[in-house]
Amino acid sequence: MRMRIEAAIRGIPKGKVSTYGAIARAAAFPGAARQVAQILHRGFGLPWQRVLGAGGEIKLRGDSGIEQRLRLEAEGVRFRGRRVDMKAHEFKFPGGSAAKKH
Repeated sequence: MRMRIEAAIRGIPKGKVSTYGAIARAAAFPGAARQVAQILHRGFGLPWQRVLGAGGEIKLRGDSGIEQRLRLEAEGVRFRGRRVDMKAHEFKFPGGSAAKKH
């Protein structure tokens, strides 16, 4: 499970983002959004800044949330208020698995 989730996270290109739920579906573990968060928390070298909550919300709080926004902005990701402009920046995994709504 861990390897497939990490591979999905690594597959998100610079300037694009995805959600915890979409990554879980892309890794063939629908409903495993919490496990995606756990793997990100324990993982090393993953592009963690590209993973967001539903609707493009940064779920991290405090300095970590600020750092995530700054990293995304440095990659060219635009925000609409406090959320990422998902229409412009959401990464669609091959097979359309990320296109489903949660």
